[in-house]
Amino acid sequence: MDNNVPSVDQSDREVPINLRQSGPTPVEMLIDTRVRKSPYWELSMQQGCWRASIYNRMYHPRGYIPRDEGGMMAEYQPLVNDVTLWNVAVERQIQVKGPDAEAFVNFVITRDATKIPVMRARYVILCNEAGGILNDPILLRVGIDEFWFSLSDTDLMLWLQGVNVGGRFDVTIAEIDVAPVQVQGPKSVDVIADVVGEEGRTLPSYGLIEAQVGGHDVIISQTGFTGEKGYEIYLKDATKYAEDMWNVVLEAGEPYNIKVVAPSHHRRIAAGILSWGQDMDFETLPFQVNLSYQVPRKKKADYIGKARLEEVRGLIEAGTPPYRTQLVGLLVGGKPITDYAPDFWLVSAAADGEAVGYVTSPWYSPELEANIAMAYVPVSGTELGTEYWVHLPEPFADDPGVPVRAEVVEMPFRPSVNPNQRERLKMRGLDSAV
Repeated sequence: MDNNVPSVDQSDREVPINLRQSGPTPVEMLIDTRVRKSPYWELSMQQGCWRASIYNRMYHPRGYIPRDEGGMMAEYQPLVNDVTLWNVAVERQIQVKGPDAEAFVNFVITRDATKIPVMRARYVILCNEAGGILNDPILLRVGIDEFWFSLSDTDLMLWLQGVNVGGRFDVTIAEIDVAPVQVQGPKSVDVIADVVGEEGRTLPSYGLIEAQVGGHDVIISQTGFTGEKGYEIYLKDATKYAEDMWNVVLEAGEPYNIKVVAPSHHRRIAAGILSWGQDMDFETLPFQVNLSYQVPRKKKADYIGKARLEEVRGLIEAGTPPYRTQLVGLLVGGKPITDYAPDFWLVSAAADGEAVGYVTSPWYSPELEANIAMAYVPVSGTELGTEYWVHLPEPFADDPGVPVRAEVVEMPFRPSVNPNQRERLKMRGLDSAV
């Protein structure tokens, strides 16, 4: 018997998503030397971190305020009202450096690397030859001949080094001892300005500056995993100087009520920001997850996956997309979803029907006073206003075992301080970026 919900059509995948509903499980995470601790790990423990996940083979703090004191919903408040500090050293930094750095990067990303100025960053994707998304990092151009990939959750360094086996490109590719933190929230600009001066206040979205924090060299970007005002501080020689930088930022943030919190998935969902591993993986095509703008129409240079991605675009425009499901935004009924989902909750087209899709990222939005979610549904059922039914577990279901109504809505669910590239292109009537 096939227990992996055969009614959800995953015939386009080599490895189907596991849709078994196991619920929360009483498993304690083993902390040992097999998984790397970041330079900020002990500092996170001092701030009350009580749970973690694994991301890029590193421990990733995912909760500070205990559940009985409000948990993740309590951590949300300083993010949207004041300022927060996040340990995101799991965004491992892969340096590509050398005379052919631009050409190499241009070959592995879908966007046009030649159009990225020095001291600017971009959100990019890298695909395999089948068009599947390998990673969606922030790419920093810190010099004419030097780029940093600030990774999402895959071993991209091994892929990059593999692409250049034989030395086709004159570059070095290696992880460097740089570890970022994020400073996020409406008062983040005040903290950054107090730490590095007024230049920090005028830094544009995706801009970079070189500075010192606590006497140590950093690069600061105006980027982040939220739709709020926010920055990332990339500390060089982080293994040596983590405490110095961390403590300076915390001290500078005291007048602004800074709090150390975990990454805010409720806010990133509201902003339409994707999470690799939850919302997409190696078999996901950019067109399935609102990333069609990452596939440029005018990039002349070849890049990995270009032929397949252009073929897929043609199939979509002909009305025959080669995939069965597509990611949409849902407004979801039920009781407030106030913590991470342990499973991909199932989605049906009718209250008494079989599952046809699944939720990837759900959470409660205080601003909208509703549950919001990203979910895969059949390609034929992605129009705004389409009704679905989501099988929420206890304690989020209104009635145990009874699915709640959901409706397809626009993503992002609410505006961001800095609209992302897809939103800006949509305002201009365009569908792809350089």
